[in-house]
Formats: sequence, structure tokens, C-alpha cells
Amino acid sequence: MNRKTGLTVLLSLIFVLFARPLYADVHKNPLSGTAKAAALKKAAYVSPNQARNIIQRDAAVGDLDPLVFSAAPRETPEEGIKRYEPIAEYLSRVIGKKIIYKHPGTWGVYRSEMLRGSYDLIFDGPHFNSYRTDKLNHNILAKIPKSHDFVVVVKKDENRFANLKQMAGRTFCTHAPPNLGTLVLLSQFNNPARQPIIINTKGWKNIYKGVVSGRCTAGILPLLNLRKYDKRKVKVIFKAGSLPNQAFSAGPRISPEDQSKIAAALVAPEAAAPTAKLRAAYRVGKSFATAGNQEYRGLADFLKNEWGYY
Repeated sequence: MNRKTGLTVLLSLIFVLFARPLYADVHKNPLSGTAKAAALKKAAYVSPNQARNIIQRDAAVGDLDPLVFSAAPRETPEEGIKRYEPIAEYLSRVIGKKIIYKHPGTWGVYRSEMLRGSYDLIFDGPHFNSYRTDKLNHNILAKIPKSHDFVVVVKKDENRFANLKQMAGRTFCTHAPPNLGTLVLLSQFNNPARQPIIINTKGWKNIYKGVVSGRCTAGILPLLNLRKYDKRKVKVIFKAGSLPNQAFSAGPRISPEDQSKIAAALVAPEAAAPTAKLRAAYRVGKSFATAGNQEYRGLADFLKNEWGYY
């Protein structure tokens, strides 16, 4: 064996001896297959200690599988990308880990993937946030500062009903469950045999128009939305208690330290541009507000009669 060949064999043996513990180090960390291969490739050219440092550094800067940010599918995938992708990119820079936005496509997929724990950061209604704190080990980070105040309206000249309980069996324009307004409405009718008839109506303005046109006897919508329409054509016969608004929650794959960074980043002045389209869509105002789990406690109860949650 010549000198060159001997040196090659010796280096190969050294690599084999160190590759197994290095692979074990990579395997302990939830790196993707690509990341594992890259780490081992780097290990061939450095000392064992340097290789371990490379693995730790790559994990810290986002060589892990990316964190997934999603939201209730109220808009098209194209609209979702415009609203949420800037936020994902902004928060990726804040925590130094890759966050990607994923549009769920349908409510069925959204429910299934959420319950499976596929989403690490979510923006949606207060009842979902409450559910995740109870069942999925999420923490609520930031919210729309205005409260949710739902009202039931009928036409101005409607005088048959003194209260909401008398409206069992009547038609209501509202969104399909699990929309929070609809669940608030249904929660007022305890008798399974005496329930309102839901006319699935997309959009708060269309709910208002459905009542005014006579398509439905009544409708439920946020008070803030009603104030934008002609209130002279309808009257309020029921007002629900104030509820906290939509919020962001973070799951267990995001460390407590990173959750704190995200919560601070969402209400910081630097969030103005990344959150602009989302804030405009929901009339948030200048900024989101800090939020905590306690103020959403108990709102998951609205989901108890919805399939798949309990």
C-alpha cells in the first residue's frame, strides 16, 4: 500500500468512527432529511466538536422543519397569501426560524389539521383560541383590541316577538357554524326541538340585507358592522355579552422564549407594515393588543355541539 492510499484509508476510518455519533446528534434533533444529509456532509471536513457546533447553529437559524402559520379560511388562497405571508416573513426574522403561511383551503381541512396539531401559529376566532389553550397546549399572544358584541336584528316594523326565545323555528340569516355569531345565537336555545332555522348567508352585509329584504326573519351580526349600515331599517331585539376578539395563538413547537418574542413583535411599531392588510380586513386599528389565555377561558364551550371537537 503506498503512502497516498494509506492516508486515504486512515481518513476514511476516522470519518466512519465519528459519523455515527454525529448522526445520532442530528437524529436527536428534529431536522429534515435534507438537513441531516447536509450536516453529515459538513462533518466530513471539520473536527467532531466543530461538526456538533454546525448542527446546533443550523437548528438555531431555521434548518429545522419550518413552523406553520395558518388562519381560518375566510378568504381565497390568493387573498390569504397577501394578508398573512408578510406576517410569516416578519416573524421569521424576529425569532430566527422559518415560518411559512399555509392556507387550509376548506373549513374541514382547517379543523382536521388544527386538531392534529399541524399548525404552530394561528389567527382565528376567540372560541378556537380558547379550545386550543384547553386541548392543544397553545398560548394566546395578541388580539384585535375591540370586543366582539353580537346583536340579533329584525325589520323595523316586526312586532311579533318580544324576545329571542320566541323566535324558535324562525329563519335567521347568518354564517354556517362554527362561526362564532351563529354559535352565540344557537346557545340561546336550549331545547333541541325548538331551534332557529339557519339560512347560510356569507358576509355580514348580506346578513343585514337578508333581514331588510324579508329573506330571513332575523339575523345576527357584530354591532360594529351594524353601525355601518342603515339602522333605521332594522331594530335590535337581543344583544349578547361582550366577548374578546380574534387572536393569534402559538403551539408547543414554538418555545416559550420565541412565543414571547412573537407576542411583543405583533404589537410593536415594526409590525405596522407586515400586518397592514390583515388589520385593514378586520378594522383592527393601528395595532394588535397583547392578550392572555385567561380572558378567553370558557369560550371553547361554544364548540361543544360541533362535530369533531369534543
